[in-house]
This record gives sequence, structure tokens and C-alpha cells, in this order.
Amino acid sequence: MVLDLKAVFGTIGVLVFFLGIALLLPIPVGLYYGEADWLPFLAVAVFCMVLGGTSWKYLRRNASELQIREGFAIVAFAWIALSLFGSIPFIATGTLSSFTDAFFETMSGFTTTGATILGGAGNPAIEDVSKTVLFWRSLTQWIGGMGIIVLTLAILPLLGVGGMQLYKAEVPGPSADKLTPRVQETAKRLWMIYVGITFIEVLALLPAMNLFDSLNHAFATMATGGFSIRNESVGAYGSAYVEWVITFFMVLAGTNFAMHYRLLRGKTITVFKDTEFRVYIGILSIAALLITLALWQPARVFIPVYGPGVDFIGYENFLDALRLGAFQAASIITTTGFATTDYLLWPPLAVGIIFLCFYIGGMGGSTSGGVKVIRHVLLFKNSFKEVHQLIHPHAVMHIRLGNRVVSQEVMRNVLSFMVLYLGLVGLGTFAMAAMGLDIPSAFGAALSSVGNVGPAFGDLGPADNYASISSIGKWTLSFLMLAGRLEIFTLVILFLPAFWRR
Repeated sequence: MVLDLKAVFGTIGVLVFFLGIALLLPIPVGLYYGEADWLPFLAVAVFCMVLGGTSWKYLRRNASELQIREGFAIVAFAWIALSLFGSIPFIATGTLSSFTDAFFETMSGFTTTGATILGGAGNPAIEDVSKTVLFWRSLTQWIGGMGIIVLTLAILPLLGVGGMQLYKAEVPGPSADKLTPRVQETAKRLWMIYVGITFIEVLALLPAMNLFDSLNHAFATMATGGFSIRNESVGAYGSAYVEWVITFFMVLAGTNFAMHYRLLRGKTITVFKDTEFRVYIGILSIAALLITLALWQPARVFIPVYGPGVDFIGYENFLDALRLGAFQAASIITTTGFATTDYLLWPPLAVGIIFLCFYIGGMGGSTSGGVKVIRHVLLFKNSFKEVHQLIHPHAVMHIRLGNRVVSQEVMRNVLSFMVLYLGLVGLGTFAMAAMGLDIPSAFGAALSSVGNVGPAFGDLGPADNYASISSIGKWTLSFLMLAGRLEIFTLVILFLPAFWRR
């Protein structure tokens, strides 16, 4: 079967049309603050709606079901198209002069990575960007968090049964579980939960922030994106209340949204019996505790174990250490990427824990990136199974999650994903090192991009930005961000010759 390009580009037209609608949302912000940047947004919005609507009208197909090939192609090409069109406002408003920078910032937003080029290499500081553009920047993350394709399925049943192919390719995790028999109803409920929790966070932040700041940080938190409207990120507010609120909602955003649905239906016991959820909370708690102990340095008992003349940031107050440790652990594990301070200045033990957190990720079915907790659970179970199999070679053993037996198909998916994930990080590190980055910076950039985290290590830590990366480097990292957001398979499969053959 040949790939149906007409169906692919026709469906992408629908997504571009909805992107045009999304581009209208920053206009009221510009009008309220008296900024002229709302005019370019109006022009780009009309252009996207006309182009997208025309593509859908003339390229749509009559069949109601999309095949798996079309599903993969639509998802992969859609994120590229959305990032291309979504980057136009950065250029049209004069915020950025380089299209590469504009595309990088937009791709970082839609993939919820949160890596930014603002504030460096001649680009304006975040605080100097108009509120109209900042709102769009945050909105790209919020839309990308749940996925504009899932949004399309929620509000317009144009794709019929075939929409499940898009849902499977779009939703993060080793498997895409439906909350209801109909994928459109599932998408609606996911978005209702997503919008509801975002609204609650906005209200929770209002006592310490104005409405604009609350909206932007709620968008970035629930998308686990990490774009802040302050150059110093959340740390700029100097508020323990803000940090605890955002920590709580980052943990919620990193939780499988099926768990939220169960809680709303009163199935609390099933949530706390869920293996992945318990491991997720356990890892978060242990990481936060270890970082806290590394940061806590009461004057009466502190012993400088890191050698003479070496200074690291420490905190005499235990609650300060706990707050900062819990915030940064949640930020990195959920791949949000917010920062309250430069964690590279922390003691080596704390930095080491944060480094391990880069590999973890949130739960499957959440908005977070990374490997995902469920894959780690399955890998450990598979390893223990292999050890037991050596002792009892003739025994029939199964990997279980709760009362369910995990199929060999899922295990193959997990093992293949890990090979591709680590391989992509390795290739990314090699590519960035070839462009002149030192090894810690090159490895950090690749790991952070594939994991959709944002801040990294070396010269790309939380106190720095990606503006100094070469143009080729930014396009490379954009590819890595997209691969990570689409769980690698969706993008890598396009490079297989068999995908394009009959």
C-alpha cells in the first residue's frame, strides 16, 4: 500500500486551521496592554486558517479510516508544519531576526522542551519581549502538552475511526490506553481534565502573581514545558509559596491523566494500587530527600567534604533545602525544566541526583517527556525475570503489572525504545561535540533535547540559554526535541525505505 499523501496533507490542513485559531488568542493580550504586536498575529492567524481550510477542502479523502502509515506521517509532519507556521509571529513582530532561532524557540515550545534562545547572542531578554509574544510562547507549550492532534480529535470528529491511529502515535508512553471506547470521547475528557487542572493552578498562583504571570506559568507547568516569562525562571519571584504550588502541579502534570480520571470517578484505591504511580511518587520522594540532605548544611554539623577552596551552595535552614530540593527534583523528573537557582553550583551529590533524574521522566500518559517510569519498571521486572530464568531454566515466567500479564509485544517495544533513546542521545552528543561544544555541554544538550527537559549541563545549565549554539546545532537539537516528543518511533520510522514502499 502506497502512502496516501493526499490524506496526509489534507489532515495537516485541519491542524494548521486550528493553529490559526490558536494564533487569535494572544490578540486580546496585545490589545489589553496596548501593544502593536497583535496585528501580525491577526495576519498570520488569517493566513493559517485560509491555507489550512483550503487544504482540507481540496485534499481530504472520502474514506473514514486512516491507515497506520498515514497516522505516523501526519503526526510527524504536523509537528514540523505547526512549528514552521508557529514561528512566523516571532519574525513578524520583530522579536527575533533569525528564522532558525524562531523555529528553535517554537519547536521547543510545541515539544514542551523549554530550551530557549532568548537573552543571549543579540536576542532580547525575556523581560524585554512583548506580553503578546510571551503569551504565544507559553501557549505553544500548553497546546503541545496534550497535543494539538488530540485537541482536533476532541472537538471535530472529521477523522472518524481512523483517528485512533493519530491518537496512538501522539499520546506519550509505551501504549495508548483509551478512557472510553470512542477515541473522540477519550480526547475530550483528557482535555477537560487538562483545562480544569490548569485553571485551578491559575487560581492557586493568583495570591502571589498577577493574572498574566499566573496564566503563563500554569500553561508551562501543566505542559511540563518550563518556559517562564522571567529570565531567572520561577526563582525570580523569591516566593516559597509559588515554588510549593508549582512543585505540586508539576507532580500532577507528570502523572498519567488516566489517574486523574479515576480520581474524579472516585476510584482512589485503584490509583494508589497502581504500580507505576507508586514507583513515580517513590522516586520523586527519594530524589527530593537526597538532594535536600546534600543541600542542608547546618553550621554546627557541616563538614566540608568536598575539599579545601571548593565552594558549593548550601542552606542552613532545612525547610529551604527541602523546598529547593523538592522543586528541582520534580522539575527535572517531570521534564518541566523550571529553575529556582543554578543547580550546577550545588554540591556534587545533589548534581549527581539531578543527572539521574534526567533519565527518568514522568508517568506514561502524562505530558512529561523522558523515558517514562513505566518503562523503567518493565525493564527492572524483565531483568529480574532473566535472573530467575537462569536459576529455573524450564520455568514459564511472565512479567506482570498488577493483575495483568505484560505482552511480549510491549516488552519488545520497551527494549527497542531504550536502544533507540540511548543511541539518539549518543549520536546527538557526537554531533554537538563535532560542532565545537565541550563534552559535558554536548551530552547535556542531547540528553535534555531528547528528554524534552530544557536546561542541561556545562554551558547550557539553568542559568544559561541556547543562543550561542550554531545554526546547524539548533536544527539538530530541534530534530532531537521532536524525536523525543513523538517517542522516537513515530519519527524514526519515516527514515525506513520500507515505509515508503508498497
